[in-house]
Amino acid sequence: MPENAGEQRTGLKVELGVVSSKLCKVVVSGTRPTGALHLGHLNGALKNWVKLQDEARCYFFIADWHALTTEYADTAGMSASIEPLVLDWLAVGLDPERSVIFRQSEIPEHAELHLMFSMIIPVPWLERVPTYKEQQAQLQGRDLSTYGFLGYPLLQAADILIYKALGVPVGEDQLPHVELTREVARRFNRLYGEVFPEPKGLVVDGARVPGTDGRKMSKSYGNAVALSDDAGTVYEKLARMVTDTRRVRRSDPGDPADCPVFKLHEIYSSEEERAEVSAGCRSAGIGCLDCKKVMIKHVVEELEAIQERRARFASNPATVSEILEAGRERARKVASATVSEAKAAMGL
Repeated sequence: MPENAGEQRTGLKVELGVVSSKLCKVVVSGTRPTGALHLGHLNGALKNWVKLQDEARCYFFIADWHALTTEYADTAGMSASIEPLVLDWLAVGLDPERSVIFRQSEIPEHAELHLMFSMIIPVPWLERVPTYKEQQAQLQGRDLSTYGFLGYPLLQAADILIYKALGVPVGEDQLPHVELTREVARRFNRLYGEVFPEPKGLVVDGARVPGTDGRKMSKSYGNAVALSDDAGTVYEKLARMVTDTRRVRRSDPGDPADCPVFKLHEIYSSEEERAEVSAGCRSAGIGCLDCKKVMIKHVVEELEAIQERRARFASNPATVSEILEAGRERARKVASATVSEAKAAMGL
């Protein structure tokens, strides 16, 4: 009998890994501290995190170990990014009374469970994760031939399973990571007994936000609008955002379905505004800059409100350190118990 007989391998397909937030008692997610948060984070994740606080016990962590997988050669700004990141979380509505907010590297049990998993998971499972080759192609110029980069989905599995999460809020492109986590749980449970639940992807309503160059908004691509950008910077960035390539001249009609700017209209503009700019685009009755101005106004209004709340939290220097200290204690209590249970199951 082959060594992995009895395991229901899926080839990292995603059709099984979806669940409603109403069914999740524990939810886990995190963000890398690699610079300023941007509209992609806000609309792709953070707004949904805020909603989840009313539906589940939430663990939101600063993924500084994950940041090392791509930023290991330049860690100078990592610690400096922690406080701004937490302040942004508070400003958009994360509540430390309803969520456990902590720094990943302050919970050593994450690394311990990751090590335990690394002893039992075949390397080909990691190589099949789609983002492994995709990020290598996108982030050329960096040496990503490290175990840390190959194995970061396994560290993600430890992050999730250590709190026995049932739901992981993700975009559809991240579902393969959740499916790998389910496979890790199945393999561990088959070898050592039932310890871990199989979490499912909680596919959130968050939009896939385009950057100024039309690709997915990302700090790595230099195409992001930061939550900290002032009105002038927001206008400058979004005013030069790429549009439908059909519109070479002002008189050329376009198609909103092929325009990255319209994706932002779908997030920020009213139904009436979307109808107006759509008609103007198709008929060339409106120029691209005038179209953008409708959306830019709403982006600026939202960011100004966030920045005002952020300033209030920042006025108390102890806010972030107190939140992270309390979160560390709450998270470590749960993580320690899970690792002890896993070690006992393995006979350690």
